[in-house]
Amino acid sequence: MNRLVFVNILRFLGLVVLQVFILQGLNFGGNSILGYFHIIIYPLFILLLPHDIPNWALILLGFLIGITIDLFYNSIGVHAAASVLTATLRPIILKMQEPNGGYTSGQSPTRYRLGTGPFIRYTSILYGIHLIWYFSMELFTIAYIDQILVRSIISFFISMPLVILYSFLLNPKN
Repeated sequence: MNRLVFVNILRFLGLVVLQVFILQGLNFGGNSILGYFHIIIYPLFILLLPHDIPNWALILLGFLIGITIDLFYNSIGVHAAASVLTATLRPIILKMQEPNGGYTSGQSPTRYRLGTGPFIRYTSILYGIHLIWYFSMELFTIAYIDQILVRSIISFFISMPLVILYSFLLNPKN
């Protein structure tokens, strides 16, 4: 089996286990302001797939990780919808940040490849979109725009340090 495929299967499984068995169990206060956020780390799977993956495969893998999380969270397609949107927008965001020489075929947009600043910008944009869409689908009405924004902002500022920590600890090169 190709090493890149193996690494991505391990990343998929590791992020699902981390999200479902550790991060889902964290409860920060029910109805208080701390109960408004979720720590979400699984979109990293989508963000760290190789640059040249076909769009149909990217969207399919986004749906697969999203629906897997939905099964464990007992939600009905909310994570899948956010993951598909993230997978759909990923090539556009990568194109906007493409270096002059382009990306190397078969490599992932990691902190190692992009550099710390561009990697944080890339993940921040897609995480922000992912979270806003996730909470929009969860609440499913514009009447709760204040809650959507508060939950998205709090979740963003709680999740991004874990994303950055992941990129420094594991420093995936592929």
